[in-house]
Amino acid sequence: MTALATMKRHARAMLAALAALAVLVSPALAMRVSPMVVEMESRGGKAVARIEVQNINPGNLAFQTRVFRMSIDQDGNITETPADADFLIFPPQGVLPAGGRQVVRLQWVGSGELATSQAYYVSVEQLPVAFEPGAQGAIGAQVQVLYNMRALVVVAPPGAKPDVKATTVRQLTYQPPALPGATELPPMQDGVEITLRNDGRRHAMMSNFGWRLEGTGADGQWLRVDISPEELNRAVGTGYVPAQGERIFRVPVPGFGPGPIKLSFKQ
Repeated sequence: MTALATMKRHARAMLAALAALAVLVSPALAMRVSPMVVEMESRGGKAVARIEVQNINPGNLAFQTRVFRMSIDQDGNITETPADADFLIFPPQGVLPAGGRQVVRLQWVGSGELATSQAYYVSVEQLPVAFEPGAQGAIGAQVQVLYNMRALVVVAPPGAKPDVKATTVRQLTYQPPALPGATELPPMQDGVEITLRNDGRRHAMMSNFGWRLEGTGADGQWLRVDISPEELNRAVGTGYVPAQGERIFRVPVPGFGPGPIKLSFKQ
């Protein structure tokens, strides 16, 4: 096996390991919301969308919806502002039996003339329900765990397009964030830091594309690594880059040296 093949295999193994860890820490949820990403427009037929709430709990599921305007900085830090007035949602709340489903209709009622895309979270929050008679045992009180799931909803000006370019691509040894529930930080990671700039009026979901990294490996040999959309979703989520904004992504692809790295996108 060549050194290039070994490096590419190691890079894919790191992404697969990251995905496996994410699966291990995922809780058993009481409800399902789909789709998790909704793209709308501020005028026309695309100013209306739908999400579905499904109860996968053995008992009744009561829920309510709330909307938050989202702004995100280059490092992925999110600031939320309540924004229920920007959408008409029907029904805003409900109760589902075990296995039940409810389609929730979203209608944009904000400005029809947006300058750039605006991002929101539509939060579907589980509400407490009364216990069945006799369900509480003789010792202690029962505890309800309430779940909150969020769909990313982005509203764009009709006809607007993204214009994304990589401004910086470099090898970086970085500290990955702690996994949910972990008491210690994971070990330092050899990877690649990528800064993407979007000069367009429309947001971009960059995990919809495959990414190709090309450069010189740590051993001085040419190295190419292709990252699929599925791998990107596990590593960086949607790869959301706001309109006329910038994002920094760190991907766990080891093996590159300190020299220039080229990033290209492919369908």
